[in-house]
Amino acid sequence: MSISIQNEQQAMLVKLSQLQQQAGGGAIAPAVEQGSFGDLMKNSVRAINTEQVQASNLMAAVETGASDDLVGAMLASQKAGLSFSALVQVRNKLASAFEDIMRMPL
Repeated sequence: MSISIQNEQQAMLVKLSQLQQQAGGGAIAPAVEQGSFGDLMKNSVRAINTEQVQASNLMAAVETGASDDLVGAMLASQKAGLSFSALVQVRNKLASAFEDIMRMPL
């Protein structure tokens, strides 16, 4: 009984490590890019759009039965949603900072 439980635990650990690698696991390296802020924002929006499209394609493949990787599709969807949420927060902070600057007396 305990041997089968250990085998199941080992299999689960292997599966979790595979999913972590698929999700880009490990430490997130800071993005240091040279160039203008506008270029950085354009690249960020393009990357987030790519993640959204990829997640959409994976979800469509699961829905149509072309793929049975529901976990991978859900992870991609969550990752894309989190990236989009972070982008919206950055946009809101930038808009708030712009409004604060516009209200400053000269």
